[in-house]
Amino acid sequence: MMLTAIRREFPEPSLSVFFALQALDVLTTLLGLRAGAHEGSLFISKLMQMGPLPALLLVKAFASVLVVTAFGFKKSRVVVFLNFWFAAVVTWNLGIILTALFSAA
Repeated sequence: MMLTAIRREFPEPSLSVFFALQALDVLTTLLGLRAGAHEGSLFISKLMQMGPLPALLLVKAFASVLVVTAFGFKKSRVVVFLNFWFAAVVTWNLGIILTALFSAA
């Protein structure tokens, strides 16, 4: 059996999905913080001493530069991986928000 016969097609990378997930991550993180959750990343929680929104926007700007650079170097798999990763992060944030809201009720 040829190796190419069992190879699956890799999903197309999407910058629009990446930027939408970044916006959702910022939104759900801010909502989670307002609901009483804490930032899970030590690095980002230290940055949040300057304020949650500026810290998140700084981190998202850095992530955006890295993703655009990955596209520039034809490393589109990095973008696909990050899209899956941030979809999981947004889902996690939503779960934390729901848990905080239902435990407060």
